Amino acid sequence: MSGKMRAKVHNKFKMRGYTLKVEALKEILSFLSNFEDAEDEALDLLVDELHTGSLKSSVLDKESVQRVTSRLLEAGSAVDDDNPYTNMSTSFSVIDAFDIPKYRYDPIRKMFCQHTGRLPIHGDASAKAWLYRDRFLLLSQRLSRIPQFSKPSFNSELSGLGSCEISQIQSLVGRTGISWVMGVISQFEDGHYYLEDLTAAVEINLSNAKKTTGYFCENTIVLAQGEMRLDGIFQVQTFGFPPLEDREKSTTLFSGLNYFGGDTLSKEDTLKLAEMESSAVNEMFVILSDIWLDHDETMAKLETVLDGYEDVEVVPSLFVLMGNFCSRRFDLAYNSLSTLRSNFAKLGKMIGNHQRLKEHSRFLFIPGPDDAGPSKVLPRCALPKYLTEEIRKHIPNAIFASNPCRIKFYTQEIVFFRHDLLNKMRNSCLIPHSTEETSDFFELLVATITHQSHLCPLPLSVQPIIWNYDHCLHLYPSPHMIVLGDSSEQKAFKYTGTTCFNPGSFSNDYTFVVYRPCNQEVELSALE
Repeated sequence: MSGKMRAKVHNKFKMRGYTLKVEALKEILSFLSNFEDAEDEALDLLVDELHTGSLKSSVLDKESVQRVTSRLLEAGSAVDDDNPYTNMSTSFSVIDAFDIPKYRYDPIRKMFCQHTGRLPIHGDASAKAWLYRDRFLLLSQRLSRIPQFSKPSFNSELSGLGSCEISQIQSLVGRTGISWVMGVISQFEDGHYYLEDLTAAVEINLSNAKKTTGYFCENTIVLAQGEMRLDGIFQVQTFGFPPLEDREKSTTLFSGLNYFGGDTLSKEDTLKLAEMESSAVNEMFVILSDIWLDHDETMAKLETVLDGYEDVEVVPSLFVLMGNFCSRRFDLAYNSLSTLRSNFAKLGKMIGNHQRLKEHSRFLFIPGPDDAGPSKVLPRCALPKYLTEEIRKHIPNAIFASNPCRIKFYTQEIVFFRHDLLNKMRNSCLIPHSTEETSDFFELLVATITHQSHLCPLPLSVQPIIWNYDHCLHLYPSPHMIVLGDSSEQKAFKYTGTTCFNPGSFSNDYTFVVYRPCNQEVELSALE
């Protein structure tokens, strides 16, 4: 093996924070010799497999490497050469929120580490602290790669022009002049707001602050420019959300980490799937929100939609039906589980009467905020099996997922979230939002969740979240598409490479969305 390949192996492992012993290096080179025409791909696969495994140390010896190389060689020999996709589960997969892997950023090693321990539903007090810490570190590492906000070197052009170097809040004591800080907006006392980072907290005054686009609520993470007053209050002059990072840059820097969930694919498989995706011109998703099963007019309109797609040349590959599935909030005082179960059975019979849809389409059911379930805390588990037993008999391709949930379709990553988020964000704002760039409420919402890299950056008092599963609502790296099922007006908006849309409330105005994955086209549709 050439010295060039040895150096490449060393550099690749060094970038991931690993040190190779001599015996480990020999084992890796021996493994790569089995792939003369695909050494780079084999090396990437090996690094990814080692990184996702449970290694005891960052110093790799022969035994730890050999365990992985032998497993990869055995798996390779079992794959049929004529069918390179025999080791893939499918080009379409639904990922439940509770199956999403958890990664935590290590600011010392400057890398993401996967959590391998148990995640209890009822976390202790430290779990709540880690919720905010993980959110902060996620955005902090993203911001650190933007030159304007990093410490300039002596030879940097920024050192002559001035920079916006981020200061820790504890360093503001006794400092004069303009400073830039980043922190979480907190309310320790009624009517008094603070900016808090990992070092300290400082009271802030937002009375004359100039702000950027978005909804600024308690618990959101912001960048603030200002100066300390003599009374110890930080007078904010300008503040806004941390800048975004391109999806390609995020995935390239931390390649091999499967943040999204589902199967981990090699680069070769990803390229082949991308080619298949571009040729899948007949694939189509039909997405509806608010399907009130106890509302006769809604069910009649839904049957009209199903009748229309039953007669098309190529039926949709996926129907997504998001809650709420009742016209009023589920409460045993007003609703009975047996009635709701029979309503789902009626829906199953309706779909079962459309033979082509039953055989060739999948049906994904996502619960709404007011549906039956153990609690209103996010993430919500799938609809109870008692309610869905009958409908499963009529629809063999029915899938019942959590809220939120994720879909991996070929190479596309799609997030579904059913929540009346817009009104809650507007009502929770600390100050009026800026209208300089846009006054559209949905566009402001999309800007907020994408910059925060979080589906629901509301105070926990407004929307509780399971502390140990807050990572299920992270949006990092930015997905290709976000479906925000909201009771507000139907909207679509593409923001910095991510397509976001709200299909509208089908039961209120009979609106829905048709999505074509091959060209990421969104069609806003409605029945008259």
